[in-house]
Amino acid sequence: MSKIKILPEVLSNKIAAGEVVERPASVVKELVENALDAGSSRIIIEIEKGGRSLIRVSDNGSGMNRDDALLAIERYATSKIFKDRDLFAISTLGFRGEALPSIASVSRFTLVTKDESSAVGTEIVVQGGTVKKVSDVGAPTGTMVTVGQLFFNTPARRKFLKTVNTEMGHIADAAAAFALGRPRVQFRLVHNGKVLKSWPTASDPVDRVVDVLGKSIENDLHSLKFDDSAVAVTGWTASPRVARSTSRGTYIFVNGRLVRDRVIRHALFEGYGKRLMKGQFPMAVLFIKVPYDQVDVNVHPAKHEVRFAQQKRVHDAVAGAVAETLRYGDRSAWITTPSTPRPTAVEQHRISEQEAVFGRDETGALRLRSTAFEDRGALRFREKEDAAAEQAPLWKEKRFGDLRVIGQLHNTYLLCESGDGLVLIDQHAAHERILYEQLKKSSAASTMAAQKLVVPETIDFGYREAQILEKLIPDLKELGLEIEPFGGSTFVVKAVPARLANREISPLVVEIVEKMAQVGFAPGLDKAIDECLILMACHGAVRAKQQLSDQQIKELLNQLDECDNPSNCPHGRPTWIRWSLRTLEKSFKRIV
Repeated sequence: MSKIKILPEVLSNKIAAGEVVERPASVVKELVENALDAGSSRIIIEIEKGGRSLIRVSDNGSGMNRDDALLAIERYATSKIFKDRDLFAISTLGFRGEALPSIASVSRFTLVTKDESSAVGTEIVVQGGTVKKVSDVGAPTGTMVTVGQLFFNTPARRKFLKTVNTEMGHIADAAAAFALGRPRVQFRLVHNGKVLKSWPTASDPVDRVVDVLGKSIENDLHSLKFDDSAVAVTGWTASPRVARSTSRGTYIFVNGRLVRDRVIRHALFEGYGKRLMKGQFPMAVLFIKVPYDQVDVNVHPAKHEVRFAQQKRVHDAVAGAVAETLRYGDRSAWITTPSTPRPTAVEQHRISEQEAVFGRDETGALRLRSTAFEDRGALRFREKEDAAAEQAPLWKEKRFGDLRVIGQLHNTYLLCESGDGLVLIDQHAAHERILYEQLKKSSAASTMAAQKLVVPETIDFGYREAQILEKLIPDLKELGLEIEPFGGSTFVVKAVPARLANREISPLVVEIVEKMAQVGFAPGLDKAIDECLILMACHGAVRAKQQLSDQQIKELLNQLDECDNPSNCPHGRPTWIRWSLRTLEKSFKRIV
């Protein structure tokens, strides 16, 4: 008797369901994707008991006639691909033809649909993968899919479902993600007969972003745009001040599809640079568009992951766009005078359209972008030749050097008066940022000045640490830190970076070696060298509890103005916070 058998269709559908249908939110995802592919402008998601009892998705899309409806519940039946080459240029969210039959095999499933050419609609009832009824029914153009008693015939799967609140939370997250990705589509989410959220059609995408992510971050959103013909990146990044402890505030869409892509996430973090503290995640909504034949979406059963043909080009485009946007965001944070209030996210979106054409000059005013800027391979945008003469600065920024110094708080925080309130600056974090950027520029230009020690300093290490330091010696020398082996596990420091001449050097070298042991090191590795620069800046910066003169404070503020990222230290901590006059007056009950 043969040991190998062909699986029954019902069983194979259940196996497919195990890949496609992980939980109720997976059903919602598949059904909403089908609704969007059908051109729907209104989608209603109705849930009962977190999806355990019922999931219903109704849309006003193109619908299906009777024959197509019957084919739709057959496995591998699809209207979206026909030839082998279609699989490598997919422009729709769904394409495999597995969703409906897989869902129907593990639920009590009902499909009601009608297209414009049909006089009546079609109703198909399926239980556990078996068709029970097919009949005509009155229905509007569109499709309504009802999924009842999910996993009723696979109790082992059903018992792994979490609580109602947990499953409903996943469904709400999925609905919010769809709402973000399709701002011109109206969505409504209903649970146990109660409307949890309704997203009306948004004429401007930023309105939907604020609606989904929360109005509290509206003033911390920065619009970004990039297009080099092969990759287009648009969306919004939020200030590091509203970063989260999880990645739930990060949404990445590739050709309209929500994905969890490691390449894009890495690029996003790289764009933020040292603005985020360890363990923090940015709030961002990114839309990446590439030619359909340049991305493979068929690499994950649930279509969560993609693979790019030009991975590095996409990565660099995202990282560069985010970095450029945040650099302008750091500057726009100093719009403080009452007569020129900081623009809202919606206003910033309008401004970004002008920035795409004009860019900014050294004062922060919008100016026409030069072709040299485009030649650097950064953001490439169209230009309007007749608009340059008409464009005037939209606002004048207030910088750190313009602040009036009040004094020091506990010899740690600098108190300064701005146009609309009080600014507190962490003197160590601010000076650390200044030194880091100075050291980085010197390192890049190979002009790192070193100062010989009158009395060389010896340092002892353990075996593993000594091996690391020995490999680091050539790279540290380029940074102005001259170290030589002195026998066994002992090393001698003969020269230090000029900017660190008056600092203790042993703790710095020890910390550099420990950091390299933690993050890993290969000679010439940029990341490792950057960590060295961060540690050098940290050890060279003024400390907390260190008294500064007014002149020293003013010099620090002026140097902070010269930084590319004055708002965060190299570790991601904020360098400043601001209390507006309005906040202070409300605290003292001068205003309500």
